[in-house]
Amino acid sequence: MDTDILLTVEHLTMRFSGLIAIDDVSFNAKNRQITAIIGPNGAGKTTLFNCLTGFYSPTIGRLTLTHENQVFLLERLRGFEITKRAKVARTFQNIRLFPAMSVLENLIVAQHNQLMRASGFTFKGLFGLRSYRQAEKAAVELACYWLTQIKLLEYADTPAGSLPYGAQRKLEIARAMCTCPRLLCLDEPAAGLNPSESLALSELLVFIKEKHDIGILLIEHDMQVVMDISDHIIVLDYGRKIAEGIPIEIRRNPTVIAAYLGEEASTGAQPA
Repeated sequence: MDTDILLTVEHLTMRFSGLIAIDDVSFNAKNRQITAIIGPNGAGKTTLFNCLTGFYSPTIGRLTLTHENQVFLLERLRGFEITKRAKVARTFQNIRLFPAMSVLENLIVAQHNQLMRASGFTFKGLFGLRSYRQAEKAAVELACYWLTQIKLLEYADTPAGSLPYGAQRKLEIARAMCTCPRLLCLDEPAAGLNPSESLALSELLVFIKEKHDIGILLIEHDMQVVMDISDHIIVLDYGRKIAEGIPIEIRRNPTVIAAYLGEEASTGAQPA
């Protein structure tokens, strides 16, 4: 058994009445690697994420997350248990920050589970007991660490909604990292970014992969980002897996070129 395997997806199928959104998909994703899931719109990519994170209960399939000598069957857990116990974090296609809160507050609120436990579910925080003050200090330090990594520390007191779009995207990833996940699921994080912002995003994701004990699942249409930073790529089309492999294999795969990349994208351009 490969001890580096973090996530195992076995025969995942998701049906909505007569529609099959995901059809018998299986793959592994490793720790300290970026696994990209690509394919045309409607291929089942976001549905797959929804199954992994508890929004949907799969019709068929087993979703096994293994870390710290623990095994979590995600299809049997509720959404909050997947986040809290299995340590899975996610971002969405549409930005979901708290725009009226400050940049720092958005990262503090992501740590509410730890702070609530430290507060004794109110009274320790109410009376400012030492254990709560220590937990609060640790939460601020972790938030500041991630603000430093995304180069937004000087904007800590700025309302999150006033940040430029690209900065909000990075803040969402930092907020997810403040939950200390072992699997980070990113749904089109480069959507709407300009080339320099996409480059900064790629550098951030590589930093997370290399410096933190975590695996990353990435849904992305920006093929420059995908090919530059992915260790492993899964290709879906009409809910089925049509290919998987390292970037150079996917770029040259005739089935993938025909279904998604196109001839121009296979030589480096981004698909429409």
